[in-house]
Amino acid sequence: MAKHARKATNRTTDKETGDRARFFRFVRTMPVLNSVDPLPLPRRRSNAQLQLGRSGRRLVAPPRLLDYRTRTARLWIGAHVSTSRRLLLSPPHMSGREEVLVSEAFASNWIAPIGPFVSRFEEQLAALCGIPHVAALSSGTAALHLALRLCGIGPGDEVWSATMTFIGGVAPILYEGAIPVFLGVKRDTMLLDLDVLEEQLAQAQQPPKAVITTDLYGLVPDIDRLVALKRRYGFVWISDSAESVGSYCGGRHAGHGADFVILSFNGNKIITTSGGGALVSHDGEAIERARFLSTQAREPGAHYEHRTFGYNYRLSNISAAIGVGQLEVLAERVAARRRIHDHYRMLLSAVPGISFTPEAPDVLANRWLTTIEIAPDTGFDREKARHALEAAQIESRPVWKPMHRQPLFATARYHGDDAADLAFTFGLCLPSGSAMTHEDVERVAAVITALA
Repeated sequence: MAKHARKATNRTTDKETGDRARFFRFVRTMPVLNSVDPLPLPRRRSNAQLQLGRSGRRLVAPPRLLDYRTRTARLWIGAHVSTSRRLLLSPPHMSGREEVLVSEAFASNWIAPIGPFVSRFEEQLAALCGIPHVAALSSGTAALHLALRLCGIGPGDEVWSATMTFIGGVAPILYEGAIPVFLGVKRDTMLLDLDVLEEQLAQAQQPPKAVITTDLYGLVPDIDRLVALKRRYGFVWISDSAESVGSYCGGRHAGHGADFVILSFNGNKIITTSGGGALVSHDGEAIERARFLSTQAREPGAHYEHRTFGYNYRLSNISAAIGVGQLEVLAERVAARRRIHDHYRMLLSAVPGISFTPEAPDVLANRWLTTIEIAPDTGFDREKARHALEAAQIESRPVWKPMHRQPLFATARYHGDDAADLAFTFGLCLPSGSAMTHEDVERVAAVITALA
């Protein structure tokens, strides 16, 4: 537990103070304008290179710039990084080791969905999670699908889920012909509201077969309370920890205590295997069954014998080699995203109406994506900020749209208040890739601050 504990401090370093002062000296000179429509630069300068003073670097001016971006703003945003370089929300971040390990896999000719790197990756994931059994799979969605099938979920069964999640975190409920029921979230964290869950469990004539919690943007719910509810009401707890690899609650990895844990290594996650996922459990027999089902449910024998149907869900040895390399730098990636989050807080905390998702005292979140909420009285809304960032070649995205508001689930039951709706209306995900520089974060913050 001490290994993952954070050092508490109330001090602001001289560097942070200097950064804040330097940033706001530039931002205070920006005019407050109502339009974010792009205006053309004078023709004679549309392809010119701007000399950027003492930095000695040059910036190629894009043909069109936002009207709020004055010369001062352009200098701030472009002083270190050209605005022509697009900032993505969460791109892959390779260390170099992955290429070496993939070369080893090629040299061994273990290319198919079996091989030494698959086993090695599973063993390392088990050590990371503190849970002994892991099946490496082609995606997090595949892992959830297998978890539901292993639970015996079938037509007519109810599966309860937090409404704030990615479609891949609930679509497998439909694969099995089951009935999704969505629950509300906490207003500040967007995590499943455990008060709502407990209230609905107490009122239900029959508890659901399974409850899916989602570790949104790297935050983790109260593990102890979920374990207690699971034992009291007898449901299977599936922790969708696709977004929280490297997050901890009370010194335990995200999902610890759940019957099944879902991990994802999609290209935009904190570590990636290009595409991939894993199913994690204390139940060794269940994981062995998951491996069987993930390789088309082929029975032992020289020929292909099938007593049930399976899926092509196993992770390849090549992808697993990438994963082994990525796990070597997971701690660094988490530390980088937490620094990025803290820097955003420092630069934007002074903007009235902008707030950040809090972190519980016993939680160490990986901060996969930094999210902000823009209050109605801020002077601009989420969409105005998103369009301004897009015009500055910066990708951002609204937080997950609640599942009970999706046309696909228009007839699904929902229990909860309007917290999820408000989070979607006002919430925005900012670029959070672990390779982002100090100046990249300042570039994003400058665009948002200029709108205030």
